[in-house]
Formats: sequence, C-alpha cells, structure tokens
Amino acid sequence: MSTGPSAVWVNRPAAGTLPNGVAHRTFHSQAHGAEVGYCIYQPPDYDADVDRRYPVIYNLHGAGDNELHGFDEVAVLDAGIRNGRWPPIMMVMPNGGKRTFFKDSYDGRFMSETLIIRELIPHIDRRYRTIAARRGRCIEGHSMGGRGATRLAMKFPHLFCSLFNLAGNVPRTAAHFDPTKADSYPNNYLGPERSNYVDNDAFELLEKNLGAIKGRLRIQMWCGTRDRAHLTTIRDFHQALLATGVDHTYLEIEAQGHAKKPIIDLYRDVWFDYHVESMRRAALLEREP
Repeated sequence: MSTGPSAVWVNRPAAGTLPNGVAHRTFHSQAHGAEVGYCIYQPPDYDADVDRRYPVIYNLHGAGDNELHGFDEVAVLDAGIRNGRWPPIMMVMPNGGKRTFFKDSYDGRFMSETLIIRELIPHIDRRYRTIAARRGRCIEGHSMGGRGATRLAMKFPHLFCSLFNLAGNVPRTAAHFDPTKADSYPNNYLGPERSNYVDNDAFELLEKNLGAIKGRLRIQMWCGTRDRAHLTTIRDFHQALLATGVDHTYLEIEAQGHAKKPIIDLYRDVWFDYHVESMRRAALLEREP
C-alpha cells in the first residue's frame, strides 16, 4: 500500500455521523481544478445573532485523514460554549490531502498550502460572519496537522494569533535537501531547488519572520512522553523558540503516546483556554496606538 501523498478531495459523511452544529460543505479550488470538502462547526447562536462576527479555529487533520476529522475537539468546544466556559467560536476542518504535510508540491499536483491559505481562508471569510483578521484566527492540528499548522503559522504569522501543535513533528526540512535522492521524500515532493526546502522549514521561517511572531503569535506545543517518533523534533523546536526568545507554552504529557483522544479527555476542561486567551490578547494589541 502506498504511503505517499494522495487525495480524495470530497468525502461525504454518512447520515447521522456529524456532531452537533457541524455541516459538511465544499468549495472550488482553482489550484486543483476541483471541488474540495470541509466541515464547519457553527456555535449555537450563529443563526440567531445575525449581527455578530465569530473567531475561527482551523483544525488540520493527520496523515491519511480528510475533512471528516476533529469531531472530538468539536464536542469539547460545543459543550464548553454551551456551559459558558468559552465564548462562541467557529471551527473549520479542512481537507488537505493525505500525507501532503500541508505543503505545495513543486510539480503542482498537491497544492495544500495554497488550498488552505489562499483559497479556503478567504472562502470562509466571504461566506460566513467571521472576524476576518489575525485576532480572530487560530490554527491547530494533531500529528501531520500539528506539523502543518506550525509551518503555516511560521510562514504566515500575520494571519493567526494562536498556534496549537499537538504531537506534530517539526523537522529541519532544509537539511533534507539532497539532489542525489530525487526519487525519495522530501526531494520527490519539494523538487530540485533548495530554496523550496528553506521555504518549507519551520526553523528557517521562525528566524525569517521573528519580528512578526515574537510577542504577537502565541504558541502552544504538547506531546506525550511515550510518543518517541514525534517528541524529538518537538523538543528541538521548543529549544529554537527558547533560543529566539519566543514566549510559548510547552508540555510533555507523562505516559501518553500518539493517540489524540486520551489527551483530549485528560485536558478537556481547559482545551481551548489557550486560544481564547490568545484572541483576547490579540484584540488588545490591535487597539494599541
């Protein structure tokens, strides 16, 4: 079975499987010349409070998954909004393709960064009553989604006020550039130009965009202590954040592996506190002269 990048761009949910407040919809991607699916959660008062605009959390899926993901997080968010723990927030669950790591391929076959940044976010801001500004956008993900969310936040820090990486590898992509290995990943995905590897390296992007990140993008990184396949690079990026003086929250969760739901169940009461506080602080920054 192939483990390389692939995509089924629209995945219809079975009847009765979508959580409270979630709809499955599609939009047209110019980059792919195809309809692409996404799921969207709208808080309970969205239809009634027609003058209100809402912040959005973009929740990116893991490898092999699609837009029918993130429902554990939605259940926690919906319950927290209903009991007054968190203010009304929307959540968008995109389809970024399987094992694309939310990057554009050099040959144009998979344009997952373009899909999210240049197509989906503008589509959501046009179609829904969003707060279409940095103070109203958060990005997060688990595994491949956490890795993708981290790189996208480092590359486009002006778009987001909060990043949550849950167990997502943060590799030094530029170090893997090797023209002699054109048939193996990441060279077969990013192509023959070294600049493409630098442009997809979260460490390089952190340095490049430090002025827009430091003091403006809040970063939270969690990983289980038994998740050895991901913990090493997450620790590495944690050290890079410390070295550059970027304030962030870092947590290694004792005895937890890579599975997402057990970690959510442990921390469900505070799961969205970080994003909410990030949005509050970003709104205050916007009001400063």
